[in-house]
Amino acid sequence: MSKDKNIVRPEWVPEGADEAVFTTNVMKGVKGGHDGMPGQSVSGTRTVTPRRRELSVAQYEDGVLSGNRTLLARAITLIESNAPAHFDKAQELLTRLLPHSGKAVRVGITGVPGVGKSTFIEAFGMHLCKEGHKLAVLAIDPSSTITGGSVLGDKTRMELLSREQNAFIRPSPSGGVLGGVARKTRETMLLCEAAGFDTVLIETVGVGQTEVVVRSMTDFFLLLLLATQGDELQGIKKGVIEISDAIFVNKADSDNIPRAMAKQAELQGVLSFLAQATSGWNTRVGTCSAMTGDGIPEVWKTISDFVDYTKSKGLFEKRRNAQLIDWMHTLIKEYLIGAFYQNPAVTPALKQAETDLLSQKTTVSAAAAKILREFTGAKI
Repeated sequence: MSKDKNIVRPEWVPEGADEAVFTTNVMKGVKGGHDGMPGQSVSGTRTVTPRRRELSVAQYEDGVLSGNRTLLARAITLIESNAPAHFDKAQELLTRLLPHSGKAVRVGITGVPGVGKSTFIEAFGMHLCKEGHKLAVLAIDPSSTITGGSVLGDKTRMELLSREQNAFIRPSPSGGVLGGVARKTRETMLLCEAAGFDTVLIETVGVGQTEVVVRSMTDFFLLLLLATQGDELQGIKKGVIEISDAIFVNKADSDNIPRAMAKQAELQGVLSFLAQATSGWNTRVGTCSAMTGDGIPEVWKTISDFVDYTKSKGLFEKRRNAQLIDWMHTLIKEYLIGAFYQNPAVTPALKQAETDLLSQKTTVSAAAAKILREFTGAKI
């Protein structure tokens, strides 16, 4: 071994240790991180990651219409962007693609956490793909109220379906939007339809009976329940049950089958006390198992029967038209809120109102009315 005294040995080497046992070889650092990923060299110089080439609206349009998965994903990212610079471009793209959308069956799927929504969707989606359908799954994950982040693990849980050629899975964060959906779910759905998918499933975050917004953007609303969930009085409560077009008791397999059958009978009794979610359509109740596949074909038959019925009665188009108007009013409210908080006169008025509230110089209602009067100029 070399006896060179200039060799710097690691500080963890004991004093007087033999070089034959303790030796080190310092190699020159290279730019970039592990496996070619962006990183930092030993000298401290950070590498620059090349930016992806920005696409034109026409390129996005051609990519989506041709069914290119990569460009579809990039188009969705453009639509989901909150950057003001992307707004006009996203709206132009949506306008161009509108004539090619609207041909898919839109299905909302909800249920409490733990009911097995992702496992059900994978089994249901595989069944649809085998039947020759092209399926898009928009999976909404809850965003943290503290960090704003989301796990976005639905695609990982749907391992088989994510490898299916006729399926496309897009997880999105809810972004704090109430109702179990993401802010841009409607626009994303239009892009998937323009890309040629004939069935769109929207998996909501699953927060319980307040989860009704997804009803305003889908044709069919499916509720998944567990055999051990709630009781008859819970079912009678006004909420998600009364807006469902079908209710299926999931995990009806093995020793759980008798309980699932009992739950099915209980739900059928509960529904006799509730108004129909869709005029003339009796909400169907069934059992299914994502693990064994039992009841999965019956779910699709129920959806197909519903679509045939609503189209024959003119309800299908009527509901979609109502949803379109509702969507416009929802966006008007969002834009107004955004314009309010971006108004330069609002910020100092808000700070003053907060000070007055804490010093008990005004009430909450009076403070809010005063700020809105200054913003709109109208009497409130």
